[in-house]
Amino acid sequence: MADEEASVLRVERVVKDFGEGIVTRVLHGIDLELARGELAALIGPSGSGKSTLLNLVGLLDRPTSGRIVLSGRDTSDLDDEEITLLRGRLIGFVFQFHHLLPAFTAEENVVLPSFAQEGWASAEMRRHAVEVLAAVGLGGRAKARVTELSGGQQQRVAIARALAHRPALVLADEPTGNLDTASADEVFELMRTLNRERGTTFLVVTHDERIAERCGRIIHIRDGRIVEPERAAPRALGGPG
Repeated sequence: MADEEASVLRVERVVKDFGEGIVTRVLHGIDLELARGELAALIGPSGSGKSTLLNLVGLLDRPTSGRIVLSGRDTSDLDDEEITLLRGRLIGFVFQFHHLLPAFTAEENVVLPSFAQEGWASAEMRRHAVEVLAAVGLGGRAKARVTELSGGQQQRVAIARALAHRPALVLADEPTGNLDTASADEVFELMRTLNRERGTTFLVVTHDERIAERCGRIIHIRDGRIVEPERAAPRALGGPG
């Protein structure tokens, strides 16, 4: 295993149970590591534990046992306030449905997480929001309301929002699942470019085999267990296969 400084994420012997009395075990001793700069796909059938694992990695829930280490920080003994602060600092989220606020502009949606943490939106926050929007190809649409943007553009705003606080890890849950094929290809290519140029680590949950095959690594989960991960050379979108 890589050392903690080279590792963004380490999941060690993580178990997750649900229920009282009659307990259902959803995750069975998961071990997983992501190095800095990886672009990894997490795939598996419905009910395999993908969403449960993503919620644990994203510090939205706690494991029954085992530990999750983010950027060298063991999260096991953190209280709820510390977990919230660490999540806000280290993790960005991109979902299938962008969850943007329709009455707000693209820039305002990108600023919102920083505003929530700091309690106000400084000129620096707004300047950085415009820079991140430019990085995702929307520099000229910063002042546009999100209802004026296409579905693919809205998902780009969601990616910009996830990147606004410079997270160590971005968790993308079916980020292209609500898009047509052309828009899905564009959004994924954007994530791959950001991964390559900025070194941002991505863990992408997807049912789209075309997307998974273009990640640098495919992690299979089945029945709450990680199946031997596969390494794959990234292929250009639109290429063979």
